[in-house]
Amino acid sequence: MTRYLISFEKGAMDHIPQEEIAEVGKAAHAVIQEAKDAGVFLFAGGLQYDNDDVEHAVVATDGLVTDGPYPESKEVIGGVAIVDVPTREEALEWAAKIAVACRCAQDVRKFMDDPDLID
Repeated sequence: MTRYLISFEKGAMDHIPQEEIAEVGKAAHAVIQEAKDAGVFLFAGGLQYDNDDVEHAVVATDGLVTDGPYPESKEVIGGVAIVDVPTREEALEWAAKIAVACRCAQDVRKFMDDPDLID
């Protein structure tokens, strides 16, 4: 099986009226439950942010910690799901389900294969 990151940008759900957020959350949880039931779910979660106050830090190789994101950053991830599926097509199918539930486009990226990774 291959692991895929399914994610969306911060602000991608800002168009959803506040009174519909609970409905979106319920739909998203239903898709995650479906992925669990299918045995492909590894992890999912939204990343905390309040308006423009993103608790984001960058840790350099020398240990220096800098608050981020940097002004030149164009994207900040708003939420993620990780699935373990046999094909890219199946990852795209899960991303489509999440896109419908969350009412926003999803980015799909394959994790690099690592033969030394211990499961």
